[in-house]
Amino acid sequence: MIINMPFASLRAFEAVFRLSNFSAAAAELGVSQSAISQHVKVLEEWLGQDLLLRGARRSEPTLEGERLGRAISEGLGRVSDVCIDLRDRKRADRTIIISCLPGFAFTWLFPRLQHFDLAHPDLSISITTDTGQLPFSGADADVGIRYGLGKHPGFHVERLMPEHLFPVCSPSLRDGAPGLRTLSDLAHHTVLQDENLNFGDSSPTWEFWAREAGVTLPEPVRTRRLGQSNLVIQAAIEGLGVALGREPLVVDALNEGKLVRPFSEIVLSPLSYWLVCRSGMLESAKVQVFLTWIKAEAANQPPIPGSAREND
Repeated sequence: MIINMPFASLRAFEAVFRLSNFSAAAAELGVSQSAISQHVKVLEEWLGQDLLLRGARRSEPTLEGERLGRAISEGLGRVSDVCIDLRDRKRADRTIIISCLPGFAFTWLFPRLQHFDLAHPDLSISITTDTGQLPFSGADADVGIRYGLGKHPGFHVERLMPEHLFPVCSPSLRDGAPGLRTLSDLAHHTVLQDENLNFGDSSPTWEFWAREAGVTLPEPVRTRRLGQSNLVIQAAIEGLGVALGREPLVVDALNEGKLVRPFSEIVLSPLSYWLVCRSGMLESAKVQVFLTWIKAEAANQPPIPGSAREND
């Protein structure tokens, strides 16, 4: 037997049952209160049962209304769950979730994502950021971009790119008073430091740069510590001090003229950027597309411009 059920009325009644108020139900469904009232009346007449005890501020279900309301809610909930699951499956087929540090995402990855979108309009990249303090699990991301020594046991790991270290500052800081032309001039400036470089002796610090470059650091007028690499870079761009530039994070700003290299010494960092994923993800076509793309972007990264001394 086929029953032509009044679905619009059932939906209106469920909203009143759940919200206990005709006005609230009308607002949720985007119709007038009188339309909701009419739908409920139609349903009651169709069933031959009173479903609601109407009050000025609150409407309570009758026993029959309670039974029907719960049945509708459960049914709609199941329909909603199925719809969400279907949408998520479709989205999962088209979305690549990448986990990386906020500084890398902001300064290197975000500016290049448009290249990916233009080349692969059928795919979408979602970015989740974390501090990198915990081991990569692969539970919440398809691919991780990690900074460090590349030690991720049990995962597929390949180096995305190395980094070089060198001081950077704004052009106005270098060329203004007191100026920054020789290393001894650093004594008159604020030195910016990233306080989240927790790699022990392998941390790419000012001290590491000086030791590898064979120079002696003067005592700066002040040191300003910041909690993220992108904050360090932005502070340098704004002329708030001199930062130790980490190549991938500053190369675009250097080529855009927002930052300059006051000194010529460049050293190789002990740390690199690594692509990390579960071995099984290598069988995913969308992951392979992303890996191919990002390795090409890394290979085509612009060169480091010369320093003031090199250009003199």
